Amino acid sequence: MSGHDIPIQLLDGSSMDVQHMDTAMNLDDVDVDLFGDSVMVDTALDGLSASRPMPSKHLRQRLDDLRTHGCHQAIAWSRQGTIASITKDGRSVEFRFLRCRPEDAGWELSEPYVYSTAVIPMHTTAGPIVHLAWSNTQAPELAVVDAVGRITILNLTIMLNRPFITRKWDADSVDDLRAVVGCYWLPVFNPRPFNALYGSAVWVQPEDAKALGDGLYKYEVSYAMTTGPHHPNTNRNALISITTNGLLRLVFQNNNGRVEETAIELESITSSDDLITHAALCNDRNTLLIALATASKQLRIVTAMISWGNDKASEKQSHPQNANLTPSLLEHHVAVAPWLQHDSNDPVLDESMSQLSHIEFLPSIPKDKNLQAHYNPVVLTVRSHLPAEGASLYEQEPTSVIDRWEVVSEQPQTLHPAFAQLNTGNITTNPNPMTRLRKLDSVVIPKIVVSVQVMYLGKVVCFAFSDGTIQYRDRVTMMEMFNEHIVHRVLSPHDVGFQYTNDTPCLQVAFSPTNCSYVQISDDWDIKWNSMRYTLADPSTALQDAQQSAVMAALILALSSTVTASNNFDDILAMARPFNENPQFAASWVRGTVNLLKMNFDFSDEALNDSLIRNPFLQMCLSILSHMSFRGEFRPRSYEGKLSFLILQVRNFIVLVSLSLNAPKSLGTSPLDESEVVEVLVGCVTWAHTLMGWVVDCLFDLADDPAFMSILNEQKRFPDLANFLKARGDVSLHLLCCSSARGLITAACRRLAHLEGMSFRAVRYWEASRLKTENNDGSGGGKVLPDSLYFAYQKMQHSAQACLIKVQEFEKILQGFAQDVRTAYQTSLSRRQSGSQQPPQQHPSPQQNKNQQPQNAEDQFIKKAQAHCELDMLLGANPPPCFREVLLKFFTQTLPVLKSHVDPAKLYFANYEILDIEENPRILAARKARRKYIDVFTRREITFPTTSSGDAARGGGGSGGVGGEEDVKRGGAVGAGEGQTPNQNTLALGGGGISIKIELGAAGSTPNLKGGISTPGGRWW
Repeated sequence: MSGHDIPIQLLDGSSMDVQHMDTAMNLDDVDVDLFGDSVMVDTALDGLSASRPMPSKHLRQRLDDLRTHGCHQAIAWSRQGTIASITKDGRSVEFRFLRCRPEDAGWELSEPYVYSTAVIPMHTTAGPIVHLAWSNTQAPELAVVDAVGRITILNLTIMLNRPFITRKWDADSVDDLRAVVGCYWLPVFNPRPFNALYGSAVWVQPEDAKALGDGLYKYEVSYAMTTGPHHPNTNRNALISITTNGLLRLVFQNNNGRVEETAIELESITSSDDLITHAALCNDRNTLLIALATASKQLRIVTAMISWGNDKASEKQSHPQNANLTPSLLEHHVAVAPWLQHDSNDPVLDESMSQLSHIEFLPSIPKDKNLQAHYNPVVLTVRSHLPAEGASLYEQEPTSVIDRWEVVSEQPQTLHPAFAQLNTGNITTNPNPMTRLRKLDSVVIPKIVVSVQVMYLGKVVCFAFSDGTIQYRDRVTMMEMFNEHIVHRVLSPHDVGFQYTNDTPCLQVAFSPTNCSYVQISDDWDIKWNSMRYTLADPSTALQDAQQSAVMAALILALSSTVTASNNFDDILAMARPFNENPQFAASWVRGTVNLLKMNFDFSDEALNDSLIRNPFLQMCLSILSHMSFRGEFRPRSYEGKLSFLILQVRNFIVLVSLSLNAPKSLGTSPLDESEVVEVLVGCVTWAHTLMGWVVDCLFDLADDPAFMSILNEQKRFPDLANFLKARGDVSLHLLCCSSARGLITAACRRLAHLEGMSFRAVRYWEASRLKTENNDGSGGGKVLPDSLYFAYQKMQHSAQACLIKVQEFEKILQGFAQDVRTAYQTSLSRRQSGSQQPPQQHPSPQQNKNQQPQNAEDQFIKKAQAHCELDMLLGANPPPCFREVLLKFFTQTLPVLKSHVDPAKLYFANYEILDIEENPRILAARKARRKYIDVFTRREITFPTTSSGDAARGGGGSGGVGGEEDVKRGGAVGAGEGQTPNQNTLALGGGGISIKIELGAAGSTPNLKGGISTPGGRWW
């Protein structure tokens, strides 16, 4: 044995060879101390520092603000899609929204419009703006709160990004004790007893499936009961706020439109320990639940009741719409507990962990579909810790502790009946239930929480962290969710492969109303938008069948829940946009949504024309099809997109004319007395005449095509009709066959005839008044129209006289075709039903019931079959076989009669550029070179560059975004419907210029006009 092989004898008798100890320990590369322990060198410190950067000073300031007062949300996203944010200096509010880029149809965040201090005056001794909160109503209102608790309410019902003030904070006192620590908009009254959430989508594979992938998704629906309190008027808002000195303020809009306020004292402040630092509110079973966190580290639970001045009406949550409201508040303290309670999960950190940064009150939610048993309300708080500046890296990482308290109501033990004998009047044998706070296990996360959001009807709690990551947790178990791919049971797009891929450090986060994207404020106060992206494969390529089905199920669930809640879903369109390379993706998406929501697009009956115009689901589906087919300006659309685009434009024309003819009497004057309005209607009339001429010309062209006529004459070739039309790119026949399109065109013809008659009467009236004035030597003779108004009506008259197709003749053709379609439906479907119907079972019942049951079953079958056929045609599919005889009659009998009354040559050589449906690449390239657009609002051709100003709400040229002049110049009315979809109970005009939102109430009510901006891709509001 050599000297290098000397073993070391250990105390326990074992030995250790030290021959290669230096190699095993790698002593050449690692410094060791006297006892052989390795020592970190500078390179190791550098690596650790790079992997865990120190928190920025902006994040430290953000945490200090959150610990001081509960209301410090500088960015918020409304249900209508408007994003409001506070500027860095805290003296202005910016408004943005998502917009569709005209160049490539991609989505981005618009440029901001700054609502400056000139509109929101700042008090010299008051602090900056610190909090923003959107209301839940269809008419979005924004509460702007400053550091001393003054509240301004902005209303955005007129324009997308230009609010007007409904309540000024001038009358509010400047007092630090009135700083707002909790803010909450009361929910909107919902006539339905439940709120619906669509999901999960469960993959079901039948027993006789031949392959593993053979199956389909079946959709589940969960419900949550709607609850008050809320404003008794469905069109009004009410804001609840809690101040540092324990004052609960109710700011509400009375039925006369006046904003009023009432208040009640929740806490009696006798010392600084009684001051409230954070507050959270929620609705639960017609009671307002309030959680108060005090400076003495106490958590107090208070219930509040709101009486709107009529106890009986208040109980039923209804109130006369014109009655004056005199609300009163009643509070009751129910529980108290210390909110700083250390448990085994709590880390041992410094004093900063004894300060709250967030507090949320989660209302009760049902345990199952029966809605009988509920989980108790839960108070959730967040405490965050940051290492001190300049601290060693050996110290603990940034940490957030999530504490929870369950609000438990218990029935006290019932006293023995013998005690009733001792009852002197002060003892009750049936005491009221007792409420207490039960501490639940805390959750420790090694990150800094900057935002807490409750989703999916209160079932999921989402935490946003300062490093830009997002985490979802189950509200009951606090277990992580959506962190793995689960395609057999889909609830969220995260389950099928959608993820947030652009995680950047941030200070604040606000989620969209769909919860499919969010905006964040970065350290340098830049506003960034982060949307979900599909990460399992390239969405522009063909996906596998399993992937395609899972993606479709996730998008159908997201869209259905959003549409049911009447929320904006621009970010869902942006999320689905990369899949538009699949030609059938949009149609499959719309079909799945229609089937899930049980929509009916059969408008064969003319009595349904009014509901056709007001139908928000039809507009939603058309907008999705139009947007998904929009590839950018000066690029042709797909067949389905072209069809939906034209239907939307017809609907726009109807709504514009209806608004002009049915203006509210409160305006004092009629829009038809304004020359600017009539000029816009002139462009609309010209467009409508051009559309009729184009449709008739296309039908004449089809009638002269032997290949087309052979398809109609041969029953076996009729299923190839849709493919033939798609090869030609001709949607005129689908406009005629589809009942929704045909009904809208018929309604447009009636309004067009009304405008034509009105223009002739106006011109005659002007000429007669002018002649009478001249005969009287100017001494009088009645009212004379202004020259500008006369010239506008004269243009409308000339447009009507120059039309190639008479409106009355075209409408007559449509009505005759519609009657033939109804007859064909009834004959064909009745025959099919009678052939497949089983003989009804004979039950001992009256003879009338025996005859009525088969008849009702037959009617239901016909309606369902008609709805299926109409949806197919709306998506560009082949008409049903029963249409062959109808079309053959139309092209061989009806159309030749019309052809004898018009000049086909003029129709052939007419200019149809105003329709903006050109597909010829050469013509599109020429228009692109000349930068020629069609303004969808005025229906006029515009050429860029223009000298239009940056006022986004101004008419004329189109605008591509919000706010800045650059966006206005980049606009243009390329088309309506490619951008955002409308909200429920809303009709919209979209396109490159001004968009108008029309809220229609009950039949016969006056519509409300709401203007806004539409993107070049056709944004809808």
